[in-house]
Amino acid sequence: MIYICLPVHDEASTVGPLMWKLRRTLTDVEFRRDFRILALDDASTDGTADVLERYRSALPLTVIRSDERLGYGRAVDRLLRTAADQTPYPKRDAAVVLQADFTDDPSAVVDLIKTIEGGADIVSGVGGTPEEPAPRGLRWAHRAAPWVLGRVHREAPVADPLCGYRAYRLIVPRKAMRDDDPPLCTSREPWAANLELLARLTPHARRVEEVPLTTQYRFLARPSRFKAVRALRELLRLRGGSPWAPPAEAAKA
Repeated sequence: MIYICLPVHDEASTVGPLMWKLRRTLTDVEFRRDFRILALDDASTDGTADVLERYRSALPLTVIRSDERLGYGRAVDRLLRTAADQTPYPKRDAAVVLQADFTDDPSAVVDLIKTIEGGADIVSGVGGTPEEPAPRGLRWAHRAAPWVLGRVHREAPVADPLCGYRAYRLIVPRKAMRDDDPPLCTSREPWAANLELLARLTPHARRVEEVPLTTQYRFLARPSRFKAVRALRELLRLRGGSPWAPPAEAAKA
């Protein structure tokens, strides 16, 4: 089973088409896999709740509604906990986290899952050249992030530890949740939350791999919410020390 985890906040114009594209990808005759979509409606105010309700009868969709604004990190934490609780086969099943604004290409799920099926425990996307240029502030912040993070970025197990489009074998978050059960990630800023999550889960994974992804900025149906200064400030908060442990050694411990 593949659990597609969608943190959603005010994405009424894109979340429906995104789910249909995911369905087409996951039921394609050359790849067909069992799947369930977990969508966390994070206090949306734009009609997202109505869109999700319309799709519940047509798709294997579970909607989690939060009337309190959780922010990206806590939303992803809750989605992964839900998937880890639901799966009867955590060593086989996987969760895929992606954005609901359609900038993450749904067809990339195929490469992420095939890499999980090939033996990886965490598979992270690494960006290639986007089909259209990223917003200016995003490009500038992406160049500055390695300098802001220092050794945390240099020693990361993947080339882009800020990318949130990832697949996780569900035994990995389950193991991480046994450690006094703190949140897997908490930051409202996606980049910082993605870094936190990777740091929490890497010690419980035997293999961490990457697949190339292309971000689809042309499908962004609203102004970007990314704030460069705010994102870099959150990364600076995570700079102290290196959180990475060798995956294979940690998994044996």
